[in-house]
Amino acid sequence: MTVITLEAIKTEQNRVAEMIAAFEAQAATTYRIPEADITLQPGEHYAGIVLDEEGNPACHLILLPDEKEGANWKDAVAWAKSIGGDLPKRCEQSLLFANLASHFKKAWYWSSELHKDDSGYAWSQTFCYGGQGYNAFGTKCRARAVRRLIIQ
Repeated sequence: MTVITLEAIKTEQNRVAEMIAAFEAQAATTYRIPEADITLQPGEHYAGIVLDEEGNPACHLILLPDEKEGANWKDAVAWAKSIGGDLPKRCEQSLLFANLASHFKKAWYWSSELHKDDSGYAWSQTFCYGGQGYNAFGTKCRARAVRRLIIQ
């Protein structure tokens, strides 16, 4: 059994007080998001702001109106380009699920990202429950395209 002394309690109390002071001294983070007028074309939907790896606003994400059904990955990439967009990145798919899930079928959709350890696979996301996984290029999934407005 460990004996607790008044000196040990005071030492621990001083340590906690120092932690509280250090926490309170931390500077607040301010995000600057420039004002933007975003024009949506008919059928487009605003998904939100995508953050970069450091947590800074990187771009506004716009979901384009069309959808491709039953496409392998390479055809999905080509289709998205043909309508003036790109397949969304994995993080963008999460944002789309959070903000615009009602605009998707409850199915798997291709992302633009390849699997880093397996060159024959690309990432996809289900809009049934939001999970992500990877599929072989030849797998038939749905596709949606996005466009990005860079925040400067």
